Amino acid sequence: MNYGIILYILASVLEFVGAFMLLPFLVGLICGETQSIAFLIVAGASLLLGFLGRLKKPKSTVFYAREGFVTVSLSWILLSLVGAVPFVLTGEIPSYVDALFETVSGFTTTGGTILSDVEVLARCTQFWRLFTHWLGGMGVLVLILAILPLSGSYNMHLMRAESTGPTVGKLVPKVKSSARILYGIYIGITLIEILLLLCGGLSLYESSTLTFSTVGTGGFGLLNSSTADYSRYVQTVLLIFMLLCGISFNIYYLFLARKPKEALQSEELRTYLGIIAGSALLIAWNARGHFVSLGESIYHALFQVVSVITTTGFTTYDFNLWPVFSKTILFLLMIVGACAGSTGGGLKVSRLVVLLKSIKSEITQVIHPRSVKKLHMDGRGLSVNVMHSIRMYLVIYVAIYFVSVLLVSVDNFSFETNLSAVMAMFNNIGPGFDMVGPTGNFAAFSVFSKLVLMFDMLAGRLELLPMLVLFSVKTWKK
Repeated sequence: MNYGIILYILASVLEFVGAFMLLPFLVGLICGETQSIAFLIVAGASLLLGFLGRLKKPKSTVFYAREGFVTVSLSWILLSLVGAVPFVLTGEIPSYVDALFETVSGFTTTGGTILSDVEVLARCTQFWRLFTHWLGGMGVLVLILAILPLSGSYNMHLMRAESTGPTVGKLVPKVKSSARILYGIYIGITLIEILLLLCGGLSLYESSTLTFSTVGTGGFGLLNSSTADYSRYVQTVLLIFMLLCGISFNIYYLFLARKPKEALQSEELRTYLGIIAGSALLIAWNARGHFVSLGESIYHALFQVVSVITTTGFTTYDFNLWPVFSKTILFLLMIVGACAGSTGGGLKVSRLVVLLKSIKSEITQVIHPRSVKKLHMDGRGLSVNVMHSIRMYLVIYVAIYFVSVLLVSVDNFSFETNLSAVMAMFNNIGPGFDMVGPTGNFAAFSVFSKLVLMFDMLAGRLELLPMLVLFSVKTWKK
């Protein structure tokens, strides 16, 4: 285990979080809010500790998958631990556990909250709360790879541990260049949405913070009503960008590289759009009694379907009131999630496609025992290793989910609350059903349950294994 390079990167993470905390400090300074001092204090301490930690250069910059997984997991834990401190110092979230829950929910782009009234928060606090979504959306380590002088093929272990999906590849030969391209696309989408929201009459502050929450597919909002009180124009902009950010960013690179035919051949993209269209139509028909017209029903159903499958969590209507059939579809969409390589969470559409192909292959094998057929996706053969990793991911996913449901059940809340709370946290969605629905929150859970849910958020965002690796004794042996 190369502890030197791990500590060096963790020190870099501290510097980055310290630098980014200067933004809410400036927002508070402009708005004349005394709460901004808390961000300056934490920013200064983080920058100093990060600088001191980077004074000692590691003897070796070589690291492998084990170091990559450990570094990414510890980086996200460190981000959350430090990011929660300003909430406590301002007194707006007095309990550190609650502040940590809110911060983990922010960085993992979950959007579940312990706050019952977000509108009383200072603007600088709100800015930081929603900015964590933007930082966590593409990944902090990907940003560090794009900026810091970390060279070599070993960087791929960091990108693989933080990125989403069954396989992670480089867009171009160099990892650093791939990271820069991804963040370039990410920043481009962010700026476009900000401009469009400004055209809808929102202030620069509102446009920026809502965009952070949308492109990061997080779901934190400035209003207690989420997005229900915004104009239809603003809601439509949010809907479009939620949809776009649930698509693999590799698709956008292919368009920029003038390879539209290759981009449109993506089976995952077609399945993703098909699931959204089918689910929205089914819910619109089933829940039509809640709206004045079928058109209104289709609009709200589409918004909610896109919000849930992209794991954003924005709401325009309390779907807790919808029929059980509609709520069941939303629950299943929580599991499916967005596309691999997007900012969304969940199982990922690509894994679902491969699993369905695998089931079909197994049935064919039973009917024709001597047939040998290799599975393909997008015209490329799927290796045995990829198939094995997807199946193991599903087994681990199910195991963690049910153990988590069992653990949080000690709080004695309803079955629907427990099932949906864990599903919403594990898949980084935000709202669930019953007590944790669109009008509820997670404040009533015990400290123990909140810790379980925080683990679920981190495990879901980091694709399970990086967090589990921390609990293996073999990981820490030299």
